[in-house]
Amino acid sequence: MVTILTRDRGIVQAYASGAKNIKSPKSTGTCLLTYSQFVLFKYKDKYTIDEAHPKELFIKIRNNVEKLTLAQYFCELAGAVVQEEEESEYQLRLILNSIYFLAKGEMPDQLIKGLFEMRLMALSGFMPELVACHNCGCYEHDEMTFFSDSAILLCGDCAGSSKSRGIVTGKNVTMALRHCAYADFNKLFSLSLKADALPVFSKACEIYVLDKTGRKFKTLDFYKTLQSM
Repeated sequence: MVTILTRDRGIVQAYASGAKNIKSPKSTGTCLLTYSQFVLFKYKDKYTIDEAHPKELFIKIRNNVEKLTLAQYFCELAGAVVQEEEESEYQLRLILNSIYFLAKGEMPDQLIKGLFEMRLMALSGFMPELVACHNCGCYEHDEMTFFSDSAILLCGDCAGSSKSRGIVTGKNVTMALRHCAYADFNKLFSLSLKADALPVFSKACEIYVLDKTGRKFKTLDFYKTLQSM
């Protein structure tokens, strides 16, 4: 059984007969984290894979356990929020680009992780309200606070003592969060952030995912274990 994120039909579960045999023509195309072109046959409510032609194997990330685990987390998260039988072109582009930039190694992994998390949530019906302070409309403040439960920003003047329940973001992190949610897709991976701001940015995006999905992810837990070693 293979789980496929497709452009036109969302998540598809399909049988790949003989794919575990390394001599099978389907073997490479159905490997984990492989971008492939599939020929599927549907009978009643079940899919089978007739052909699987690999287009990109992302070889470089397979030699780095942290990058490999992070890419698997992207897959697990997409599997949790993308629906069956729904158009998922942008979700597919997002995961492909995220894994590509992980392999390329020119962007910090934390930045790619947060970008993927926030944009995927926005694409999945959990668009946060990040344009301005929810109360007064203030666009820029030294102490904006992001509340993941209500998906809003409050400026330092409006948040008051309640900011302890949210994540206080500086100007750079606030702009980064807005970029993840609202930027044109073709400019999405042009995001940059100073190293000292990455932990706050990463925490805000991760907590938002956990809050909105209401579940834990084994691959994320393992990734965080690797980081602490």
